[in-house]
Amino acid sequence: MSNHVKILIADDEERWRRLVGDFLRNEGYKTVEASNGQQAVELVSQDSDISLVILDIMMPVMDGIQACKAIREFSDLPIIMLTAKDDEDSEVLGFVCGADEYIAKPVKFPIFIARVKALLKRSVSLHTTVEVAGICIDPDAHTVTVDGEDLSLTPREFELLLYIAQNKNIALSRQQILSAVWNFDYYGDARTVDTHIKNLRMKLGAHGSALKTVRGRGYKLEG
Repeated sequence: MSNHVKILIADDEERWRRLVGDFLRNEGYKTVEASNGQQAVELVSQDSDISLVILDIMMPVMDGIQACKAIREFSDLPIIMLTAKDDEDSEVLGFVCGADEYIAKPVKFPIFIARVKALLKRSVSLHTTVEVAGICIDPDAHTVTVDGEDLSLTPREFELLLYIAQNKNIALSRQQILSAVWNFDYYGDARTVDTHIKNLRMKLGAHGSALKTVRGRGYKLEG
């Protein structure tokens, strides 16, 4: 897959762009470069082949935070924020503007490449239709069909079913499910997962039995 994937590197330091580009090209990725945030936004809007964006926070014309916000207005491409500022404020800003990952310089490239691969894999899975046990989930259309019949779910039920289906046959703990579906900042009762699972089983009818309880662990979808 990598030799068909194009990654945008946006940084005002040419030496840094070249260094990052060399590592990415060695992994088989194509690269395109921008020297400021405005160029990055324009490239993303014009080039549909770009699959991932690497943004440095400190850039002229438009900084990385502004560029990230602008890109998020029209694209859900995975975005990695890079910065020399190793402080919590920058990290929080990076995530608030819609970044998927935050990496402080100096970068450890084996870890950096692993993050790139993980983000690309996750991005592909988010747009791939999932079919399990007669249940078909289309993430882009936000629809679920059971044996060809449309199923009406709440947004949270949809996200829960999609997450479990994308991890079919894997026992997922309640905490894993909470973190993935309710986000990491959720501090509520884990029993909310049980309630949503119960509702999903009811709505899935005869197919609800594919949603198994794993004693002492959590839940999994068999298929």
